[in-house]
Amino acid sequence: MSLLRRAAILALALATGSLGVAMPSAAAAPPHAISIGQARSLPLGSVVTVSGTATTPSGWTESSSFDKGFGLQDLTGGIYVSVPADPHVKPRDRIRVTGALQDSYGLLILVPDGPAGITIHGRGLPILPRWLATGAVNEQSEGSLVRVVAKVTQAPESDLPYGHKFLVDDGSGELTVFVSVQSGIDLSRIVAGPAVVVTGFSGQFDTHYEIIPRFPSDVLVLPTL
Repeated sequence: MSLLRRAAILALALATGSLGVAMPSAAAAPPHAISIGQARSLPLGSVVTVSGTATTPSGWTESSSFDKGFGLQDLTGGIYVSVPADPHVKPRDRIRVTGALQDSYGLLILVPDGPAGITIHGRGLPILPRWLATGAVNEQSEGSLVRVVAKVTQAPESDLPYGHKFLVDDGSGELTVFVSVQSGIDLSRIVAGPAVVVTGFSGQFDTHYEIIPRFPSDVLVLPTL
């Protein structure tokens, strides 16, 4: 399933074309922005403009998504912005995006059309992750920054060259943690049994939901009492 997953996502990435990042233009009035929550309720194919704060660095899932995308969030929700060229986005960047809503094998994504589709407007306050039960990482949390504390029910297994994955459960339902190559996270201390705190992007592939950490600090092994 891993090869099918990655090949399918690669095909989607290639179909989007090549994008860059535009600087703000005073020559044309920007389109009216709506909330990310409102955008998420619209039909696929809708062209929308949203503004929010980046929750991930661009390209942090490149080994599995085959793009240079990033997470974007406002007070109403979050979404994955898929771009093939690196916009050099960092968490806390304030960004305005115009693009089309598409489905990437269960994950709702926003795909800009051309270099003018992304504008970075400086830095903002950090987005704090929302604490959730593992079973509550679902469609309602998709696209947002979340955090769980749970026991490891399955030790990390290789999904290289795409990354690694392991399973956690706090009693409310098992959840996949997918760790990309770009994150640089050391999984040598992750074994079945101990509890961990995991922070990351709330994602989806097909019928299962997952959390995708961004940095080594996003995966913390709790001490055993």
